[in-house]
Amino acid sequence: MTTAFVTHPIYLKHDMKHGHPECPERLLAIQEQLVATDTLPRLQQYEAPRATDDQLMRAHTESYVHEIKSAAPQQGLVCLDNDTAMNPFTLEAAYYAAGAVVLATDLVIDKQVKNAFCAVRPPGHHATRNQAMGFCFFNNVAIGAAHALAHHGLQRVAIVDFDVHHGNGTEDIFQDEPRVLFCSTFQHPFYPYCGTDSGGDHIINVPLAAHTNGQAFRVAVTHYWLPALEAFKPEIIFISAGFDAHREDTLAQLNLVEADYVWITRQIMAIAEKHAQNRIVSVLEGGYALGALGRSVTTHIRTLAE
Repeated sequence: MTTAFVTHPIYLKHDMKHGHPECPERLLAIQEQLVATDTLPRLQQYEAPRATDDQLMRAHTESYVHEIKSAAPQQGLVCLDNDTAMNPFTLEAAYYAAGAVVLATDLVIDKQVKNAFCAVRPPGHHATRNQAMGFCFFNNVAIGAAHALAHHGLQRVAIVDFDVHHGNGTEDIFQDEPRVLFCSTFQHPFYPYCGTDSGGDHIINVPLAAHTNGQAFRVAVTHYWLPALEAFKPEIIFISAGFDAHREDTLAQLNLVEADYVWITRQIMAIAEKHAQNRIVSVLEGGYALGALGRSVTTHIRTLAE
């Protein structure tokens, strides 16, 4: 059993403007570090397929999917908000990003691989049921989780999100779905300025103050996430794997380092081994300091492949 690495060259063509932090170079930095550390040959590599509209509409409304399709430009840029823009390749990149997570879900549940990492762009966890925002168009993790429920018949799906920003889109999509446990750590107050007032036994939000270090992050996860995951007994775990809580990432103010990502990955793997037949699908979200991103993703993947 191996770790799958799922990606697609179209992701490099999605470009929201020169100088935008969510840039094609992010995936190149990851690829370069995987090659430099001789990690890539250890992985089972797959090219992502294109998601179908039916797969997207398990997480998004039909009207929203049509709205995004209609907004796609033939040339130039179309801005959906101050941070989120489409070029002529964005729509297809978003379809293939969602498709990567659907494929990874199939591979893991069908036991073709032990776990999977999806190196995708655009990211997804801010995309709500009917709104694009925060660099996100389709909620890749939510689409994968909904596929696990609808197509594979699973009844307990967990999503854990350690991106520095709250996964508001994922929460929006599953706020009334008790079959999905959503656990999120995030800097607060910070974009998207929500999450602390959420309730429900299946939504575990853990806001962290600016300048929180790795030790305090580990304490928070141990106190809030791990008991909830243990009680839920997930049949599969999805990870919204954002690496912008790294201390080198200047877009935020948390102070995690690579060792913290190794630690959280191992905690998730222990839960997955106990309850979920080792089934984990990890999906790239944020991370904008290119050197830190490459190192952090590589250590995360190498841990998954242990």
